[in-house]
Order: sequence, then structure tokens, then C-alpha cells
Amino acid sequence: MKYKSQNSLIDGYDPKNLAKKYATPLYCYSFKKIKDNINNFKKSFSSIDNITCFSVKSNPNKILLKEIGKLGLGADVVSKGELMRAVKSGIKPKKIVFSGVGKTSEEINYAIEKNILLINAESKSEILEIERIAKIKKKEVDIGIRLNPNTDAKTLSQISTGKKEDKFGISEKKFLELAKYSINSKYLNLKCLSVHIGSQILNHKPYQRMLNVIEKILKEMKYQFQYIDLGGGMGINYDDKDKKLSFKEYNKSIKKFLRKKKSKIIFEPGRSIIGNSGILITKIIYIKEGFKKDFIILDAAMNDLMRPALYGAKHRILPVRKNKKKSKRIYEFVGPICESTDKFSTLKKFPILKENDLILICDVGAYGMSLSSNYNLRPKAAEIMIKNSKIKLINKRQNFKDFI
Repeated sequence: MKYKSQNSLIDGYDPKNLAKKYATPLYCYSFKKIKDNINNFKKSFSSIDNITCFSVKSNPNKILLKEIGKLGLGADVVSKGELMRAVKSGIKPKKIVFSGVGKTSEEINYAIEKNILLINAESKSEILEIERIAKIKKKEVDIGIRLNPNTDAKTLSQISTGKKEDKFGISEKKFLELAKYSINSKYLNLKCLSVHIGSQILNHKPYQRMLNVIEKILKEMKYQFQYIDLGGGMGINYDDKDKKLSFKEYNKSIKKFLRKKKSKIIFEPGRSIIGNSGILITKIIYIKEGFKKDFIILDAAMNDLMRPALYGAKHRILPVRKNKKKSKRIYEFVGPICESTDKFSTLKKFPILKENDLILICDVGAYGMSLSSNYNLRPKAAEIMIKNSKIKLINKRQNFKDFI
């Protein structure tokens, strides 16, 4: 996003014109940024034999998935719905990994029918259920087993997935037991050791500790896994204080880990591919004077962008039109929903605003629209994509008749 004179531009388009045509709140994605992020990711890990599976939960938009698939990525899915959408978007089944702790019999059945790359199992019960269904179908099913490496990702507790108290994966002892069982099963083909330690990780050191745990398991097992699934979790810079994750250092750690190993790496990035591609355009409905601060009441709310309310996550907030004059009052940017947590940020010395001004909430490409809801019976926002200087409506705004 750039400013020309006093006005902001999103890939060359004035947000005021976008808001006028499509109304607000409005999700706007830059195809160029998505493509640049994918190319940067590929280049950063080009020295490693890998499959990159985009995390569909981060943004399941059909058009975006289709574009991401065309750029060579597979898909990491966690439900039958995500699997169906990935396949419908043109992603080849042999580039799809099915993760998650609670796969139903129906979902397992569907994944086997689609002949996807892997089902990453997370418990003894799940492995037995996969085996039961495989036996009925008289098929050998390719699986991975997710290890919980008891590694602190140094991220928000709500998005930590690799510590022993987290619900994800299984302990080292249980992993060895279930791996032995799977290897000896007639209907299971153990192809992958899988891990995922968390999300929005900005330091490569937790990944190094994770790799050390995997190394220990491999030495004990003396078994050749075709794949090592390292998950995703690579963070992005939501504000200037965030340190950028070094792909270079992470790549170096993986290369060191892979010495004398023939395993192919699976990555499951989501946020690092699509996070910074999205901007939420929203309009100021009212400015309400409060105690020691002014409430900037937007037409976007926590049902449109849940992350700040759910995690206390921060997003950069910018005015569409620059104003050198700063407010002496503190601005608290809030939505109209009847929850005290329906707020996006509290800022000092922000450019002076007035009612009907447009505001940009940045870096909402991941876990923005995918976490949206109809809470307070509010319609979901429209989504557009800017590609090659052309605008495409990729998800129309909900009408009340769609859900009332």
C-alpha cells in the first residue's frame, strides 16, 4: 500500500473508489503480493527437496486457492470441507495433506477415496479408525503420525500447538509405539513424521529445537520416513516492532538436519503466503467522545476481523487520506458489535479523523475472512482481488436474505 500525494493507493487503486463501488467493509487482496510471497518462499527453500502445501484454514477463498494452486502449491487441509474446496480449486490430491485432531469417519473415508498424499494421524484411536476403514476398502493407506515435540514456539498461548499441554500430536513414547504398530499393519503405510509447533513464529530457534527432537526420534527408530512434515507457523510483521523470521537461518537448520537423510520436507505455510496481501477497508460511522479518548466507531467489527478480539492481535491501522495534523486525543478504533472486546487498536497521535472517513486495517489476508461470522446477524463483507491492474469480485457481500 502506497500514498500518492495525500491519498493511499492499493496496487494503484484509490480505496475511496473501491469503497464507492463495492461498499464497506471490504476485503481487498493483492495478487502481486501473494505471487511475490510464494516466489520468495520457493527461492528461500530451493536447496531443499520439498512440497509446499498452503494452509487452507488461513484463507479458503475459492479464487485465491485456484491462483495459489496455479503457482505450484499444494494444500494442507483440516476438514472435509477444506479438502473438497482444495480439490474443486484444481489442487492435485497427491499434493494435499489432511491434518487435525478430530477427523470423523466420514472425513477419513473421503480422504481415502480422493487418494490424497497423506492423512496425518494424531492419536491411537484415529490410527485404528483409519486402519478399520482401509481394511473395509481393502486398501493400504498412506499416513503420517504427528509428534508433539514439547517445543515452546515463543508465540501467543492461543496459537501454540507444540507444547506437551497442547492438544496436538502425541508424546515421543507414544509416537514410537504407534509408529511400530503402523509399520506392522497390513493396511497402513507409514510415510511421514509430522510436527507443527505453533503460529506467527518470528524466530528460527524454536524450529531448531523442534528439529533436534525429530533427530532424536529418528536415531531411536532407525526408520526411513519418505516425508518429514515440518508444519507451518512462519510469522509476518504486523507492526514495526516485529522481528522478521529469517528463512535463511531456518533453511540452514533444515539442511543441517537433512544430512545423510533421504526424506522430502513438507511445509504448510499460510500466513507467510497470504497474510500481508489483504487490506480491510472500513468507514467511520461515528466519532464518540469518551473518557480521556475518542471512540472511532467503524462499520467493520469483530465478526469481520476476529483476531484482535480473539488473540489480542495487532494490525496496523492507516488513514486513507494523510493528514499532518495529529489528534491530541487518544483514538480507540472499535466496531458496532455489543461486546467490549470489539476493538481493533488504541492509538495516540493519530492523524485527525472525521465521520465518513475511510480507514485501512492492514495485513488481514490470513485468518481474517476465514474467521468471520454472522455474529449479531451482520452480513459478511465482500472480497475483491487486484490482479494485473484489474479488479475481480471474488466473493460477493452477503445479503440479509442469504441468512435470515
